[in-house]
Amino acid sequence: MRATPSVRDNQVVMQTTIESKPFEQIEADALIVLVFEGKREGRFRAGELFDAGELTGKVQEFTLLHHPEGVAAARVLLAGAGKPEKFDSAELRRVAGGAVRYLKAKSVKRIALALDPGQTGAEYVSAAIEGAILGNYEPDRYKTGDDKKAADSFVVVAPVAPGLEAAVRRGQVLGEAQNFTRSLVNEPGNRLTPLKVVEAARQMASEFHLECEVLETAQMEALGMGALLGVAQGSAEPPALIVVRYRPETPGGATHLGLVGKGVTFDTGGISIKPADGMEKMKYDMAGGAAMLGAMQAIAQLRPPIAVTAFIPCVENMPGSRAQRPGDIVTAMSGKSIEVINTDAEGRLILADALTYARRQGCTHLVDAATLTGAIVVALAHLNVGLFANDDGMRDRVLAAAKSEGERMWAMPLEDDYKEYLKSAFADLANVGGRWGGAITAAIFLKEFAEDTPWVHLDIAGTAWIDEVKPYLAKGPSGVPVRTLVRLAMDWKD
Repeated sequence: MRATPSVRDNQVVMQTTIESKPFEQIEADALIVLVFEGKREGRFRAGELFDAGELTGKVQEFTLLHHPEGVAAARVLLAGAGKPEKFDSAELRRVAGGAVRYLKAKSVKRIALALDPGQTGAEYVSAAIEGAILGNYEPDRYKTGDDKKAADSFVVVAPVAPGLEAAVRRGQVLGEAQNFTRSLVNEPGNRLTPLKVVEAARQMASEFHLECEVLETAQMEALGMGALLGVAQGSAEPPALIVVRYRPETPGGATHLGLVGKGVTFDTGGISIKPADGMEKMKYDMAGGAAMLGAMQAIAQLRPPIAVTAFIPCVENMPGSRAQRPGDIVTAMSGKSIEVINTDAEGRLILADALTYARRQGCTHLVDAATLTGAIVVALAHLNVGLFANDDGMRDRVLAAAKSEGERMWAMPLEDDYKEYLKSAFADLANVGGRWGGAITAAIFLKEFAEDTPWVHLDIAGTAWIDEVKPYLAKGPSGVPVRTLVRLAMDWKD
């Protein structure tokens, strides 16, 4: 097979800057101006358009004006921003993304956005940059047509204030990290095998001066990672456990944050094979692992005060002649025996050994992210990440980071009673617990391997992939929860 090009080969680089001069003087192909519901006042005949019913200010409503008077820009885009009392940096991120997608479809290359007074701080500048970069992304790497469209530059117009240059950089770093994650998730299973994830991780680590280590089959066998290796044995593709380390120059405490991400590069379900309908989307089953790599790319550049290490167990779950069977019993690295009731509950098996390994590598706090269960989609639809925690303080840290970054998460129960569903007559525990509370019993399973280390599990099965294009985001991978993980590390205080 021919070598697969790097996932970075398809990433569009958008130049981003900030300008403090009056927006009338900004030279651009299009200038974005925010319009709010109920606020008729404004330039560019906004009042007339409101009266005529052509403009309401509703979110993601766009009105393009050509050759507007009094500005250097060739066009003005009046961008609906919703109710002013509900507008925040998360909404600005979406508006910026939607405006960029609207304009680039019209072949607009140079775009500027004028921030409203009161929304010109670093948080808003960063969100605008980030939203523009996310909106500029398309999952079209393998299309051969010459009609691909992307914006070249994005300028935020805001008064001079301390910290805005750093905010531009932060937005750029976060936007590009999420697009790196999205590019990885978008790769089909025939092109992104576990060893291709290894290549991508090593390339990223080298570029951003991180340490990267890869455990291969023999090393995992020596460590007793029977749960992870059991999943991998049905595939001709060898597994890998990727370890990427960031060490601060001057540590701000003894905390060592471990980020563990599920990396199933394609999930057929194994012997417990999935239905054919929708199986093509199972290339996204490594979205948790991809998010950890994206988070590490951003962390390497933003440099939080704590040590952070990512652990990405990568396998392909196939029904080959050597595949594990329902009823098989494996022994995890922790020493616990597991009865494999369903081979399609493979993510928790590979995470079990990765969590144990992370603990033994000295991680004091753990967060895992995984496209783990369909049950979480039933519970929370595609709007919220399901969050499970064995420690209230750790739960609150992650929820605070998620709220700051506009990534919606909902805390789910994790009482010990749920462990009853995982009882096995033949092993320490079963890998599934029946029909009821499937997302909770999956988290209870993982809790056994986090043990007493403060730990949060993020079930991103409903939020890591967007089935239909959004005004502000292309169809496909979302990049969740990269922003939350980076904010968690950056804001950490012992």
